[in-house]
Amino acid sequence: MHLRSLAAAFAAAVVAWPLVAPEVRAETVEVTAKPISAFRTRSAETRFGAFDYVGGFEFSGRGVHSISSFRFRDGGSRFLSVNDEGHWFAGTIRRDEAGRPVGIAPAQLEPLLGADGQPLDGKVDADAESMAIDGNRVLVGFERHHRILAYADPAAPFANRPAVLPLPLPRHELRINRGMETIAVSPEGGALNGAAVAIAERSLDAKGNLFAAIFGGGARGGVFTVRRDVDWDATDGAFLPDGDLLLLERRYTGFLGGLGMRIRRLPGASIRPGALIDGPVILEADLSNEIDNMEGLDAWTDAGGETRIALISDDNGSFLQRNVYLEFRLVADGGAAGALSSGPAR
Repeated sequence: MHLRSLAAAFAAAVVAWPLVAPEVRAETVEVTAKPISAFRTRSAETRFGAFDYVGGFEFSGRGVHSISSFRFRDGGSRFLSVNDEGHWFAGTIRRDEAGRPVGIAPAQLEPLLGADGQPLDGKVDADAESMAIDGNRVLVGFERHHRILAYADPAAPFANRPAVLPLPLPRHELRINRGMETIAVSPEGGALNGAAVAIAERSLDAKGNLFAAIFGGGARGGVFTVRRDVDWDATDGAFLPDGDLLLLERRYTGFLGGLGMRIRRLPGASIRPGALIDGPVILEADLSNEIDNMEGLDAWTDAGGETRIALISDDNGSFLQRNVYLEFRLVADGGAAGALSSGPAR
């Protein structure tokens, strides 16, 4: 194992208790990037499970760390994200002549405001872990102090006081540091007709499945569960245009080589109150690939009509970890399971 992989495996041990970084004030930051030309280390292979690797990069910048969730605002260019220290991070993905992602244009860091209009203060209040753009508002989910805040104007939500939304999941079922790690908004006209869903990282029912919920009252909303495999925790998700939900999951099982990530495709038509949802693994990777602590996922349709998937990592504010952006193209047979690690895909 090369030193970078060893460092990433060691640093993953702090996933559950991220390092506290110095306070960041609102500012424009320059972001430097180093290309990741191959997803599998020292390999020219481009097909991985149901995905073709497009490109990616490591990145860094003053105050840029601990990114938890990531959404594009216009399909592969301008993005909005949150970190678990209570900040927005927004910018634009730079691309080369072939359309491959190569870096981030000067980006903006802003504090998340609470309902009182003041910046969120302290890890308990500021631990933003999930985010979704829902029409003209941005939904941000927090753990430790479990709540969902809705900010107006996805293009510039920074100075807006949020509204506090009702929790879609019972508060007593949410574990302190294992709460709502995923919020995703379904496509209009699909099975859920634009409804948002939330999925917990590792808040489990009596059978060991992940608590999840559809937002909204009455017959439309309600609690469902997602089947959990031992060692895997949900970290983010996004709906595909056909209404299926891609769920990003993370595994950490030990010091040497125990860090992994995978993506499951959950059938959107099966998501309803009271249901137990499951779906095939369509991508799985470990430290033989260019991953870190992958926590953010988004999906969009590019100009050629193809579905693209972006992944981003949370470096926990640690010098032993990396901020990584990876981009893939979902192939036509994207419902098929695939695996990259030594462990079997279901």
